[in-house]
Amino acid sequence: MLLNLHVKNVALIDDVELDLKEGLNILTGETGAGKSLIIDAVNFALGKRMKSDVIRDEADYALCELTFSVDSAEVRDKLNELMIPFDDDMVVIKRKLMNGRSIIRINDESASAATLKDLAGVLIDIHGQHEHQSLLYKSKHKQILDSYCGEGLKELTDKISPLYLEYTELKRELADARSNDKDRDRAMDLARFEVDEIIKADVKDGEAESLEAEYRKLSNARKIAETVDYVHRAAGYDEGGAGTAVGRALSRLQGALDYDDSLSQLCDELSDIDGLLNDFNRTLAGYEDSLDTSGERFAEVEERLNLVNRIRDRYGDTYEKIQEYLKEKQELIEKYSDFDAYIEGLAKKVKDIEGDLKGLCKKASDVRIREAGILSSKIREALSDLNFLDVRFEISVLADEEKMTESGFDSVEFLISTNPGERVRPLDEVASGGELSRIMLGLKTVLADKDSVGTLIFDEIDTGISGRTAQKVSEKLKQLSLKRQVICITHLPQIAAMADEHFVISKDVVNDRTVTSVTLLDDEASTRELARMLGGVSITENTIKSAKEMKMLAINII
Repeated sequence: MLLNLHVKNVALIDDVELDLKEGLNILTGETGAGKSLIIDAVNFALGKRMKSDVIRDEADYALCELTFSVDSAEVRDKLNELMIPFDDDMVVIKRKLMNGRSIIRINDESASAATLKDLAGVLIDIHGQHEHQSLLYKSKHKQILDSYCGEGLKELTDKISPLYLEYTELKRELADARSNDKDRDRAMDLARFEVDEIIKADVKDGEAESLEAEYRKLSNARKIAETVDYVHRAAGYDEGGAGTAVGRALSRLQGALDYDDSLSQLCDELSDIDGLLNDFNRTLAGYEDSLDTSGERFAEVEERLNLVNRIRDRYGDTYEKIQEYLKEKQELIEKYSDFDAYIEGLAKKVKDIEGDLKGLCKKASDVRIREAGILSSKIREALSDLNFLDVRFEISVLADEEKMTESGFDSVEFLISTNPGERVRPLDEVASGGELSRIMLGLKTVLADKDSVGTLIFDEIDTGISGRTAQKVSEKLKQLSLKRQVICITHLPQIAAMADEHFVISKDVVNDRTVTSVTLLDDEASTRELARMLGGVSITENTIKSAKEMKMLAINII
């Protein structure tokens, strides 16, 4: 449930905060007061784009903040899935627009726009004119029906989806194999040549790195030999060498030891140095003897390194990639060696999976057909409650085995007739904008028990309706608000009278600047706002009386 909405520095809004409650929250106000700004701000907070020029003049940023209570297992699971921490069963979404950049934080943790939209899907459902218009798309109809079918269908589509992907991949492989049949001999010759070249090269794991190190050493053998010779003379036992000097110093110090025992430790240390020099010179001499400056080994290493690098350039820059390529070509040779059997085996796999897939799609279709009958009956009843007289509503589920998808082979379409004697036709041929909004409301009422989203926002739900129809819509909104938190922006008093919480949006001039504000109305103020909506500019005793009667009727409806 949405507990709090905070908007700052958005167009005419300086700083607005709404504390929302359960039930039906109504927002009313004059045309142009800023009602649409509130919905725009909520949409922005939930991931939609907002132009940078909406930032209020002289402000550095625009801020939209939503605070939700976590009241369903689905929301908790989604938070855990997205690794978003939450304490006290609260989710706070903050989105700031500053210097052309959008900054998103969820429970004080930075988040991406994709994460925000994913989370928003389980927190709130916003229905404006665009969402009503989406009912004109058949893809939306299938989505609604599948949502109503619930887990029974989901278990089937979870099996259909991976099987369909495997099926399409095998079909593609079979089609490629048949189209490549003419080039089979050439492909076989090339594969055999490549396999033979890789096997003969016999590249070992880590060999390239080892050869490169040895090549570097051999190509600089003369420089290394000159350096080693110099070091050997400087540290060795030739005249002037360090070994000779240390040996003489040790001999003199040992002679002095006869006169002073305290020189014993120094003698030991110098003896260690002499021993280290001995070991160093011995090792250095061995290294010097191992140096190959003849050029023979250099030629061998250069030739082998060139071969290894050629193999790497052609078949993969690592040992693992070369082996993968080798395996792939060996499998190709094996496959093409008995190509007819390969094609036959592939065709059998496609046929077997197609049979399994069609079986699952048929089961999914049966579920859709059964649930479509139940759902269409409930929607007819809901539409009758919304003043659709003599309405006929059907959900067409047509199976086409030639048009399988990841969700089955059904096409789903909502059909309606709003006048007696007329055949049912697609929504886009019949329904007006106002009728679409009522159909969406009817759907939401029917799906309320299945839909786990805790908050619904309706904007322009009253487009194109008045009189008795408006009263029916208000009753349906109230009925829906008993199961979900509903936030509704309206210009109709019949709907506003149903409010559990009534807010008025107004536009005023403060310090020579236009400012939009939102005020929670008490019972008396709500009555006066209803009177304004009933009577326009002039509020009379009669309009006040009518407003009070409307509120009393609303109390007794549900």
